[in-house]
Amino acid sequence: MALLLTVFGTICMQAQVMKSADLEKYAKERYGDKWVDAAKNLASDLVLDKNESLTYQQVIEAQGKTKEQLYLILNYWATATFKDKQAITLNDKDAGCIIITSTILDIASHTGTLNKYSVSITPVIRLDIKDEKVRVTFTVQSYDILADITGGWISLVDPDERTFGDSKRKKDDKTNAFLYDEQWEIAHHYPFVEKDSKKRTCAKALVMTHAYSNAIMDKAEEAIKNGIVGNEDDDW
Repeated sequence: MALLLTVFGTICMQAQVMKSADLEKYAKERYGDKWVDAAKNLASDLVLDKNESLTYQQVIEAQGKTKEQLYLILNYWATATFKDKQAITLNDKDAGCIIITSTILDIASHTGTLNKYSVSITPVIRLDIKDEKVRVTFTVQSYDILADITGGWISLVDPDERTFGDSKRKKDDKTNAFLYDEQWEIAHHYPFVEKDSKKRTCAKALVMTHAYSNAIMDKAEEAIKNGIVGNEDDDW
């Protein structure tokens, strides 16, 4: 029983896409830690789609695997990777389509002059499946912002009432008047708009979103080609 629990725990650890700290390290290794410059460099190769969303797409070859086999593999991967029970919003075997919508909390944060901003994203991940290939589409239209008006370097709030930038709270909790929610459309912020008062926040958010999309593509490709644990075959 202990061995079984150990193996199960290992599977879950392997299936997770990436923790926030690891994602930031991953991003810095590839793009540097100067977020404004990194975002500007990335933007030269990024194109917003017709809905002004940031969209990434990759076709992954899977030689010798049927549509049905790939469908089962990707269902296993999606269930193991995204812990939210509501994450899989479409699962159509006949059409060969799986759609995943899952919020990634606190993908970036920034302390400004007056406010502290915590950025989350809710990408839509679509998996289109055919014999021997899968198309992965990753789309994000906006950043979900939790702003703390007591968290900036210079706050207008009485010092005795500040929350000192602690922007964490339970979902839909509106009891703290110093916290408020906003949505920032990616197309209307840096680096797609040069003059942006939220440049530093959006620069890091873009780089982290880009890094997360790469991590998703890499993990999906690994699952498609080698399975999640490497022994998902018919020889048992």
